Formats: sequence, C-alpha cells, structure tokens
Amino acid sequence: MKRIYYILLSALCVIIILVYWSVSSTSKTFQRCEILDFKSIDAINFKNHDSVLVAASVLYEADDIKILIQGSQYRDVWSTPVMVPVVFLDTLFGGMNIVKEGGGKQTHSLRLKAKNGIEYTLRSVNKDPKPLIPDVAKTLGLENIVVDGISAQHPYAALVVAKLSDEAQIIHTNPKLVFIPKQKVLHHYNKNYGNRLYLLEYETESDVNWTSIKNVDKLVDTEDLQELKVKLKNNLSIDKKALIRARLFDFIIGDWDRHTKQWGWAIQSIAQKYNAIPVPGDRDNAFFNPEGLIPSVLSNEHVIPELRPFKEDIDYMAGLVYPFDRYFLIHTPEDLFVSEAKYLQQQLTDSVIEASINIWPENIAKLSENEIINKIKHRRDDLIKYAKQFKYEIDKQGLVKNILKGSDDVEFDNHFIDCFECL
Repeated sequence: MKRIYYILLSALCVIIILVYWSVSSTSKTFQRCEILDFKSIDAINFKNHDSVLVAASVLYEADDIKILIQGSQYRDVWSTPVMVPVVFLDTLFGGMNIVKEGGGKQTHSLRLKAKNGIEYTLRSVNKDPKPLIPDVAKTLGLENIVVDGISAQHPYAALVVAKLSDEAQIIHTNPKLVFIPKQKVLHHYNKNYGNRLYLLEYETESDVNWTSIKNVDKLVDTEDLQELKVKLKNNLSIDKKALIRARLFDFIIGDWDRHTKQWGWAIQSIAQKYNAIPVPGDRDNAFFNPEGLIPSVLSNEHVIPELRPFKEDIDYMAGLVYPFDRYFLIHTPEDLFVSEAKYLQQQLTDSVIEASINIWPENIAKLSENEIINKIKHRRDDLIKYAKQFKYEIDKQGLVKNILKGSDDVEFDNHFIDCFECL
C-alpha cells in the first residue's frame, strides 16, 4: 500500500513540476504582431508599402513540455506570417475620425467614424489578458495559464465566420484584416495602437444604417433596445427567428462567448411598429480549441461551464445558455428552433463550408482547415437535436432574475427585468 502511495505522490510531484516548467516558460503577458523582412520597424516608411508580411504573435511558441501541459491549439497559426494591407486612416473611406477608445477586457479597440456617418471599429488581433489574471495566479507565478489561453483562439476566425454568415443570411460586421502603422491621425493613441494588426469592421451601434436591411432607422446596443422597449412597449418586438438562427449558428462555429454586450440591434420601422433584428459582433472565440492538460481541466463543465471547446459534438448545452438567451427567447415555441435549424442545414452545405475556408491565405488554411471543416459539418448535421436541447435548457433555467450585463442604467417597470416580453 505504501508503495502505491509513494508512486502516486511522485507522479503528482512530477505533474506539478511540469506545470510550473510550462507556465514559467515566458513572463510576458502581451506582445504585438511580428513584422517580417525588416530589421527595425522604426526605420520603415509605411507610405512606401501597400502591404506587409506579419505574424500575429510569436508569444505562444512552445516546446514539447508546454504543448503537453497547455496544448498545441492554434500556436502555429498565430506565428505563421500573412500578407496584410497597410491602412492610413486619413484616406480610408475618404478619411476617418477617432470617436473613442473601446473598453474590452482583452481586445484593444478604437471606434472610428467615416465622413458619411457610418461607424467602424478597429479590434486588435493581439489580445491583452492582463485584466483577466486573478491575483492568486500572480502570487503563484501562474499568469501564463491565462496568457497562453489566448492560443486557443483562432486569430482569423472572424473572416470565415463572416463568409458563412452570408450563406446563412445572418448580419455580420464585415471584418477585414489590416495593419495600422503609426500615423498623425492616431495622435496620442499612436503609442498603444500604432504598428499593430487589426480587424476593421462595422460597429454594431450606429446612427447610420450600414446593413442591407431596408427601413432601418439606426443600430443600437441591448441597453438602448431595452430603453426603447420601456418606451414603445408592444409596438417594439424582436425578430425571434433571426435571433434563434444566429444563436444556432453560434453552436455550429463553436462560439461560446455570446454575452449581452456582443450584440447590436437593427431597428426596423414597419407600419408604425418596430422590429429589432439582432446583429452579432465579436467573433474572437469562434473555433475555440483548448487542448492540453490545463485547458482540458479548465474547460470541464464542472470547472468553467461556459468555456465550451469546439469539438465535433456539443456535450454540455447548459454551459452555452446565457441570461441573454433566457431574456429574449424564453417560452418561444419549439417549432421555431427546429425550423431555423433545418434552414441552416440547408444553407450550409458541404461545398459552402469547404469554400468558406478559402478566404484565409493558403498557408493559414492548411494548418487547421480539415479539422475545422469536419467539426462544422458534424455540428450542422446534429443541429436539430441541439436546437431542441437549447429550447429545453432555456425554459428549464427560467426567467432572468438579475439585470442583464450592461443594462444597469435602464429604468425597468413591471416585470420587464425578467424577460423582454414580460410587460
């Protein structure tokens, strides 16, 4: 018996040593993109270049021990160079003005406005997870567990998601990969935002309609939508079919992070009534692929239930249901969920899915295309089952009892805090 005890104790010690070896391999918590073919970035006159060869990040490069403990994930994608257009804001779309700095926890962002009033966002491809690192991790020297978790995100997932969204008839923000060098327009933002890789996309809030939907007055966030509901009551409704379709689409692409702040709403006026159509944003966690010992433990349903990995099968629906879903979709008939699942199955054919990957550069696509394509197909094939589980779980968890994230300033009346239709 003692021998077994010592063997187990020795194995535990080895695991602890390997974990510390792995997470202490780098003390860096953030790194900008890597520009190739130039010795010094400060010596480059970007006005003479229409594109640059850029690797999103080499921060996640790993040895065999680190791959064992923290997974291979998308490390090779992050460090593989891609050719990216160089963009100057003073000439982009006739000239852009900076509206404000974004407030994301990991993503550095700038909101921009073009001369025609349409607003855009620059969202950094490189993430800064420092705000998410708990004090206990800092004390134990385990910050790299959080930092390295970014390697489970595919840096260019949003581009494929947009392509698939077109086929699924789901509004998207039309992301484009760009390199923003330091420039006069950035002013005091140059230090933090210059010489970086971004996704340039439409902003989900806008006073000008950038969508193809007719009769849209403006695009608002969820908090403003709730305020409109308090004011307009039954004259404002949401497009439940569009929201269900968008959420089932999230399941297909494995985007588990869909809280309230990641949605905008296109307000469409129809015969003195208003229809709110969902506008999904922020696709950082599509195709999220946590591997290795530590990420597998963290993504266990009993540890962080909402941290759902992109596998062929969805094995824990409860972790994918947000208060957002319950607030807008509780007591919705099951046949709506099923019909939207069937629609997505019809639209996202094998050929459509395979073609969507072609939007990536060939050297990026070949690194993970087969795995991603197969997972999308499996999830699509089982979508009716997932749609029914989604409906069941929403009703099982019941009415929302707390104010939705980001809606603290809304003055609710009656039971409107519980669900969108609870007037």
